Amino acid sequence: MYAVESLRAFSESLLALSGQARSAQPERQVLDALRVLEKLVPFQSAWWGEVTDEDAQNPRRNWLHGRINLSSSFADEWNALAGVDDFATGSMQALGTVVRFSGYDDPAPAVASFSRKHRLYHAMATTAELPGSGMLFFVSLYRDEHQPAFDDLASVMFEEFTRHLLHHWHLQVQNLLNASTHQASDHFALSDRNGDLLYLGGQLGALLRENLPGWFSSPLPPELLARINAGDGSVTLGRHRLWFQPSGELIALSFGRDSQALRLPPRERSVAVLYARGDSYKEIARLLDLTPATVRTYIRNIYLQLGVRNKVELGSALHPNP
Repeated sequence: MYAVESLRAFSESLLALSGQARSAQPERQVLDALRVLEKLVPFQSAWWGEVTDEDAQNPRRNWLHGRINLSSSFADEWNALAGVDDFATGSMQALGTVVRFSGYDDPAPAVASFSRKHRLYHAMATTAELPGSGMLFFVSLYRDEHQPAFDDLASVMFEEFTRHLLHHWHLQVQNLLNASTHQASDHFALSDRNGDLLYLGGQLGALLRENLPGWFSSPLPPELLARINAGDGSVTLGRHRLWFQPSGELIALSFGRDSQALRLPPRERSVAVLYARGDSYKEIARLLDLTPATVRTYIRNIYLQLGVRNKVELGSALHPNP
């Protein structure tokens, strides 16, 4: 009977997750999903976001994150000790599976102190590749010493739930990408109006790191956020242009070499991207809250501005080599 009840509870959680994925604001999607998971697998605190593992040139780093019942300094503190965190190493080496640990007695004193400070006695995490981004996506759940350890059933439910969560989040990112920018997902980022990143592609992260000394992770640097909020449209970063435009309540950022296509006004660029991928006038009008006649006029003007004659040439104009 217990197994049946657990299965039903898990099914209900997936239905709730699917419903939220269709209606939730992007900036709340993961947070709201974990509130659903919390009813299935109770936890004291949680942390999630994007991370890169260390390589010859760069240390392991958390680039953006969300948190429940953790301090605002949590990510910065973790970045300082990320290279000696064996629990994180184990999760990154076992992509798509769940790792668990209990206790404060980590071999690295800095990690043990960090765990005690934030009451991370029981930890359960999973890390997966975020398709097309060049980044890893992780979710970590924690309980304190007064709560039971995460058991096998909690581990299975957590693993399967986060697989569905990652699928929905990836679809959300792709929809925003297709409607907002012409770039590949690793050249693309999403930010809220305060500069807090919701999504960051690996290539764009590398470009920001290279050209913004002292910047390591979300939020965006104040000087860049000021340019975005001023409506400048773009800024030069090294040999590239960083472009930004509204995407609903969010800001979409992308980069590429300067080109005529990138100089299209944001709304016309969105129309061009959707038309080049095969959407009809009616479909574009519905997605962008325009009339089909307005879409037709935009397409005619876009063709004239870019000097193209068909969708194939339009697609080429929209995808300059970065």
